[in-house]
Amino acid sequence: MELVYTPTRADVADAVRVRMKHSWFRWLLRVLRLVAVLAALVLVLELFGPGDPKPAGAVRMAGFVLLLLVLGPLARWVTSRQMYALIGSQGEHRARVDEDGVRWTTRDSEVVHRWQLLARYVETPTQFVLLSADKGGVGVAALPKRGFADPAEVDRLRQVLDRNITRL
Repeated sequence: MELVYTPTRADVADAVRVRMKHSWFRWLLRVLRLVAVLAALVLVLELFGPGDPKPAGAVRMAGFVLLLLVLGPLARWVTSRQMYALIGSQGEHRARVDEDGVRWTTRDSEVVHRWQLLARYVETPTQFVLLSADKGGVGVAALPKRGFADPAEVDRLRQVLDRNITRL
């Protein structure tokens, strides 16, 4: 079966979100949130703890809390922008999917991924996001559902994916 589509920023952002949710990045986000909570507690102690309030320490700690809170979304945004810069510049994509894997063809490249490389997938409302099986979640690719000429092909693709790789 074949999909023909031009990737959008939303496609890439969705794929990055899925990738980060199913890789080491989710643990990093949890650590950032925990450290932000601890830093917020230190901020409260700086202002309302025993002794005189320490405004300079409170300002530093408030800045640290804000930094921690924006790092996760900022990392997703930067990653999406970088990926879209590369993927979007390729124009129209053609993806041929069969029992062996996926072959993408663009203006400047042709890439083949066997199912052993992209061994997992997540279905979102708009696309299928294929992920490598490694713990780092390095490999990621997407197949937007709108790429099919016939909407019934979405079910066929889901069946091929279910036969060959693991649904998360």
